[in-house]
Amino acid sequence: MSRLSRRRGHNVAQLKNIVVVGGGAAGMMAALTARELGADVCLLERNPKVGRKLYITGKGRCNLTNDCTAAQVLEHVPRNPKFLMSSVTRFPPEQVKAYFRALGVPLKTERGGRVFPESDKAADIVDALFLALRRAGVTSQEDRVVSFLTDEDGQVTGVKGERGSYPAGAVILATGGASYPGTGSTGDGYAFAASVGHTILPPKPSLVPLEAVGKDCANMQGLSLRNVAIKVRDERKKVVYAEQGELLFTHFGLSGPLILSASAHMREFEKRKYHILIDLKPALDEEKLDQRLLRDFGESPNRALHNVLEGLLPRLMIPVMIERSGIVGDTPVNAVTRGERRRLLELLKNFWVDIAGPRPIAEAIVTSGGVKVSEVDPHTMASKKAAGLFLAGELLDVDAYTGGYNLQIAWSTGRAAGAGAAQFLQDGEGANGHGF
Repeated sequence: MSRLSRRRGHNVAQLKNIVVVGGGAAGMMAALTARELGADVCLLERNPKVGRKLYITGKGRCNLTNDCTAAQVLEHVPRNPKFLMSSVTRFPPEQVKAYFRALGVPLKTERGGRVFPESDKAADIVDALFLALRRAGVTSQEDRVVSFLTDEDGQVTGVKGERGSYPAGAVILATGGASYPGTGSTGDGYAFAASVGHTILPPKPSLVPLEAVGKDCANMQGLSLRNVAIKVRDERKKVVYAEQGELLFTHFGLSGPLILSASAHMREFEKRKYHILIDLKPALDEEKLDQRLLRDFGESPNRALHNVLEGLLPRLMIPVMIERSGIVGDTPVNAVTRGERRRLLELLKNFWVDIAGPRPIAEAIVTSGGVKVSEVDPHTMASKKAAGLFLAGELLDVDAYTGGYNLQIAWSTGRAAGAGAAQFLQDGEGANGHGF
């Protein structure tokens, strides 16, 4: 008698299926993979439509992966990259791109290897996955799962939802983290995993805007700076991140692509204090920038300093810059001393912002923390705590920097979980199963 037919309370027909909890990137990929390998699959999603978070990724454009090797993906994963080695190697970016092209989505590669649909519409990715699910025969149900079904041995035998129960031969949990709760990622999956013995590392925001000390950023609210360079330093003056790009001043502090990337490197707010140095003129070294100041001052020697600075800085920034420099704004530039000009130069090359901490996790793009990966098989995503359970995506304690790497993790772990769950059913019936 097979392991499946021995389970109490369910007949064999009921237990030849897989229930996937969560219709995000990892969940849809898991469902498609399991169905591709012969399993009957039911996808449960609490929202009326699947892929809600995918719609807002990449500013609505969906940066679905990065044009790089599997090894390069892992280099951009600061947390538990070794755990991902198997799944990312077996379903690397090149295969992800081929997968979506086969679904009829033309792709393009932009700066930094970021891969997007040619249309710049995340909806094209969601629609392609939705149609693939329908063509494959994956059934779907709008329901919010509230608990697992388990047998007397603690084996997961399905899930209970608000609208009914769903017995299954295997369950794939892909509920996401705790970021963007409006899309359905409310952290429910942590409680489900904990209920069968999994350790949950406290979720923290990653790829998140930053709150600043003081009012300077608020006074420049709405100002976007392009092609600036930043350095993130801790209280020991150690540089933990340096890059060039775009940032935004907000009522609470800093945001924008450059800041979101920087935040992923600022992981110890409980122990460390961080500040950001902004180089407003990275194309000019100090000597050339000083020559630029001298030239501007020389061309309009009798003009007030705040007027001359309009040639160097956005208007919103000038009052803050003048206040920090300690120079009276109405001072004619021919009266600015060498020492005062030096202070201006320092501010232009090292505009200092003390960081109070990250914004709430609800505003983060991804979550750091989650299910402890040592309790999950890295090859199949099978739980080591409860037979019949598989986990994938942001629910796991893995996260990456910006650039398409986090969605790559979702596709790879979802693919591995789908194959692992299908193999589990096959093994239960004495079959050899499939690979991918």
